[in-house]
Amino acid sequence: VQLQASGGGLVQAGGSLRLSCATSESTFNFNTIDWYRQPPGKQRELVAALSSDGSADYSDSVKGRFTISRDNAKNAVDLQMNSLNSEDTAVYYCHAIAETHKGWTRYKYDYWGQGTLVTVSS
Repeated sequence: VQLQASGGGLVQAGGSLRLSCATSESTFNFNTIDWYRQPPGKQRELVAALSSDGSADYSDSVKGRFTISRDNAKNAVDLQMNSLNSEDTAVYYCHAIAETHKGWTRYKYDYWGQGTLVTVSS
């Protein structure tokens, strides 16, 4: 399984960017697909999560500005980022979890894509 993140770049404060996480198989094969970010000098944090049932959750810092959505045609999960500010500057990573069962044994798989840098200039 491969995850490919793209769409990062330099944007002015108040602007928008759209990140895309392309998966090597159907996004419905994963229990959740998330976007994390790691600002310079800080720890990685969860930004938005999309479950297989279509429910989405957001961190308080991006709620109302970011939207996570599925693009079935591209086998991708996108992150639309609006009203960007300097605190959104970070490397953004996509992440996916897949769970399977064999008999009584549960298997959990974690996948990470490479990061894509978002820089917001003030």
